Amino acid sequence: MLLEMTRAAHVPVLLDEVVDVLDPQPGETAVDCTFGGGGHARAVANRLGPTGLLIAIDRDPIAEERFADLAADVACQTRFIRASFAEGLEVLAQEESRADLVYVDLGMSSMQLDTLERGFSYVYDAPLDMRMDPTQGLTARDVVNEWEERALITALKELGEERYARQIARAIVRRRRKKPLETTQELVDVVSSAIPTPARFGGGHPAKRTFQAVRIVVNDELGQLDRALPLAWDILRPGGRFAGISFHSLEDRRVKRFLADRARGCVCPPELPVCVCGHEPEADLLTRGGIVPAADEVAANPRSKSARLRAARKLSDLEVHP
Repeated sequence: MLLEMTRAAHVPVLLDEVVDVLDPQPGETAVDCTFGGGGHARAVANRLGPTGLLIAIDRDPIAEERFADLAADVACQTRFIRASFAEGLEVLAQEESRADLVYVDLGMSSMQLDTLERGFSYVYDAPLDMRMDPTQGLTARDVVNEWEERALITALKELGEERYARQIARAIVRRRRKKPLETTQELVDVVSSAIPTPARFGGGHPAKRTFQAVRIVVNDELGQLDRALPLAWDILRPGGRFAGISFHSLEDRRVKRFLADRARGCVCPPELPVCVCGHEPEADLLTRGGIVPAADEVAANPRSKSARLRAARKLSDLEVHP
């Protein structure tokens, strides 16, 4: 019943745009780093044909169940790696695997948001959990009840880009001295009580940035991304395509900077009259400025509103591969 509910809820973001920039071809190998509900994977797999290979990575056990359904449906060869996307890419790198397409859809999937007991949403009351891998130790409850006030302030400010980080952290600490926070609604109530009244009615839900920060901490999302980007690039063959969908500026800046660095040519100091470094670009940017959802997609799926797609084609290898 629960799996059926998450199947119905899944809507892949920027689906046509992802397929366009990746341009899957028959016989190619594709790596879906964050399988989730499998919407992007299915569209890619349908283009790979019987000689192609789809490798999916996800740490969520529900995603593994959905992958089994997809594998039985598509014509291409398939493989699933149960791991975080950085760990899954490390497995492929250690195997010296190569791919023609690597793509990552960052953030949460609809099935995670809509599985209420996972505690990702500030809209429903649920246990403070927020683990993408429900077998890991650290939970949202641990973070809000055990982290020192200074660490909470830093997390809310840097990972949630929360203007009222200090006030919220102090309110959390005051509240947990009386009784530990156990549910998402309790956290929402504390956040709402800590920020000025006008801020509760503008710029979206008042707890949105706090939930983002705690979720990023629990799942080490930015650490995963920093580890994964060079691994993803390294396993790409020359001519291979990388695509990344991000949902907030912290992710998008990392993807943008990573691809821009690889698209740079000369890295000589600007005061030199001629290039002496001989540095050649490794990448051709396919989405300058990024691609955002069209108005009709946002209307049909409001969760897509903050999405941004960036992509690049690999021009060359800096390392020798077999």
